Amino acid sequence: MFEVNTAGIDLAKNVIQVHGVDNDGKVVVRRQLRRSQFLAFFEGRQGCLIGMEACSGAHHWGRQLQEMGHEVRLMPPSYVKPYVKRNKTDAADAEAICEAVTRPSMRFVPVKSEADSAALVLHRARDFLVGQVTQVGNAIRAHMAEFGIVTAKGSKRVASLGEELVKVPEPARLPLQALFDQLAETQERIDRLTDEIEEVHRQNEVSLRLASIPGVGVLTATAIAATTPDVSNFGSARDYAAWLGLTPKQHSTGGKPRSGGISKMGNRYIRRLLYLGAMAQIMVRRRLRNPGTDWLSRKLATKETRVVAIALANRMARTIYALLRDGTSYRPRLGAMPG
Repeated sequence: MFEVNTAGIDLAKNVIQVHGVDNDGKVVVRRQLRRSQFLAFFEGRQGCLIGMEACSGAHHWGRQLQEMGHEVRLMPPSYVKPYVKRNKTDAADAEAICEAVTRPSMRFVPVKSEADSAALVLHRARDFLVGQVTQVGNAIRAHMAEFGIVTAKGSKRVASLGEELVKVPEPARLPLQALFDQLAETQERIDRLTDEIEEVHRQNEVSLRLASIPGVGVLTATAIAATTPDVSNFGSARDYAAWLGLTPKQHSTGGKPRSGGISKMGNRYIRRLLYLGAMAQIMVRRRLRNPGTDWLSRKLATKETRVVAIALANRMARTIYALLRDGTSYRPRLGAMPG
């Protein structure tokens, strides 16, 4: 049996492309496998380095291969793309992955455990249902406005429009009632998923520590604990904030640095949660009669609210990095207000 030192795997639903090289970098396997053949191909082989793109199913296969003694490294697809030669094919992609996984400067995504994957499914399902509530609520507001019945945005305000159905012509009541029923049922599902996320939070030590940070709630803490429990892949807190897309875009040439808005790279869901947490802190601070003279108050006095929110979210991300790195909980400075 030929020995594979490094392998690149291009995953797909039904077929999986394998590109393997030996210790000298010579290609020893270039083969397409069915799903049922994939694990059997690596079973019994000497442990090797296996690279895959971080896509749907990659964490499942990564866990399976790790149990066999192989070293699995997942990479963002955008970081692998520059290594693809000429035309895009499964074989070319697998070869590019095999090349990229050996680069010293490559950044990797840790293989998630089943518990972390399950927690993220809870978040994604809940976020999907929240989008449905917004969609149904907008439809209800638009249809009711056709009969002169209007209300402000918000699921609770929209739900209260159900009492106004008697003012709507008879033919329109049935479809509108169906939308109101869907709105209520979807909100119940969201509440059940939220309760499940809170249960995950209570049982996760990392999540409990993260929730001690001002502006970091249960949703943010559990999402981060499931996504980045280990920050060893990041060289500094700034790298972690940059990974979340909370640092300015750089477009510099000729020794002239130019910074733009935030890059919006990385995990959009966590970035949105951190931004909302920052906005919540800012709203609380603005309601205080004596806001103080700390960093947040000074920024609010001179900068636009949304700009300060991004800056505060960046600080929160750096604090999260420090807590994950050191295994500690948040300790506010004595005599200073949060921010």
